[in-house]
Amino acid sequence: MTTRRRGLSLLLVAGLGLGAVSCGSGDDKPGAQGSGGPVTITVGCQPPKSNPKEREGWDADVAAFQKLHPNITIESKDAFPCINPDTFQAKLAGGTQEDVFYVYYTDVQKIIKARQAADISQYVGDVKAAKELRPDVQGVFKSEDKTYGLPRNNYNMGLVYNRKLFTQAGLDPDSPPKTWADVQAAAKKIAGLGAGYVGFGEYSAGNTGGWHFAASLYARGGSMVGDDGKTAAFNSPEGKAVLENLKTMRWNDNSMGSKQLLQWEDLMRMMGSGKLGMMIGAPDVVQSVNNDFQGKFEDYGVTAVPESEGKSSLSGGDGYMFNPKASPEKIKAGLLWLEFHELTPGQGQFNYARAKEQGRPVGLPIPDLYGDSAAGKEIVALRKQFATVPVDHFTPYMTAQSTITNKLEPPKAQELYAVLDVAMSAVLTRQDADIDKLLSDAESKANKILAKNT
Repeated sequence: MTTRRRGLSLLLVAGLGLGAVSCGSGDDKPGAQGSGGPVTITVGCQPPKSNPKEREGWDADVAAFQKLHPNITIESKDAFPCINPDTFQAKLAGGTQEDVFYVYYTDVQKIIKARQAADISQYVGDVKAAKELRPDVQGVFKSEDKTYGLPRNNYNMGLVYNRKLFTQAGLDPDSPPKTWADVQAAAKKIAGLGAGYVGFGEYSAGNTGGWHFAASLYARGGSMVGDDGKTAAFNSPEGKAVLENLKTMRWNDNSMGSKQLLQWEDLMRMMGSGKLGMMIGAPDVVQSVNNDFQGKFEDYGVTAVPESEGKSSLSGGDGYMFNPKASPEKIKAGLLWLEFHELTPGQGQFNYARAKEQGRPVGLPIPDLYGDSAAGKEIVALRKQFATVPVDHFTPYMTAQSTITNKLEPPKAQELYAVLDVAMSAVLTRQDADIDKLLSDAESKANKILAKNT
């Protein structure tokens, strides 16, 4: 779902290991510096009571942090969803916005432009972990060399595949497709297993089709919009290739099944049933299929979106920013907390020992905040040490990450996705669909939408 925002917010709170670790005192601990006077900060996105294990971990972390920093008091806020665009302005104006508030990547730049977040540039240098963050991840929270926040989660899209079906079809599950030609060949073999088997599944309704169009487009080196953010750029050779590939698999190869106009749950259900060979999705798709759609972790693997190596992958994530009214003392305290809970291997969200003890899945290759840096390697080692899922099944995805650049959703993303649903559904439901006309019509509509982009 990684995934779409509707599925992400719950999954990220429930699935990324917001655990705790017992911390003693001492200046060698992350953030164990500076005493100062007493300060109280409010922090958003405490796991809700409906996620008792995650909430227990959060609360234990708060207690451990306050023991380490007795002059800092954290007041946790568990409003869900963690950020609501409809009430954001009112909370900020009314003084009820948290000092340290949760935010999606896609909202960061809008918040910065509206001056609704504090510039933390002069303080963030004290966060040692920030120096090792992936540049494209930390860059999400930057504008004109100023920093306005820190990440908590980062993911990009991949190709989720059924290893069990690969084996049944005579394919090597440890060598998943690297090109779309490979996908076509594998999909035909899987569809050939018998009635009801679908080699490759794709969305085409409810804005999900346009979302996956963007994922495939980025992987081919294309862009949804121009650099100015006000003109469409998807009516391109890369965009045409996306639709031509789907049309071939649907009508020439018959490897995509006859049921189309699929939305989010449809592919998840198909993957969980064991009849779908491949779909585009972030690694947490495997977790959702296991938890909610009767699949089994051991049956699935994830690799990079075909042909994305050396190019880009549609990415997303979340993090924290600071109330523009927050005092320097509150900002410093908030940064200590974020370093402690979100950015330190072995504790907070990366306390995989605790997550395993709680019976939660450990081993998914997300969040990827650090890439191949020392901190990133330490996190990978801890995931393997405490893994409860087959870590090796994600190796193809992880191996490709060093050559892939994260690329965020375009402006007016949901409106553009709705426009491109039309093109996606047309090629999957009409054998005579005119791809050139579909892209031209979508471009015209998209330009009108983007012209209003402020």
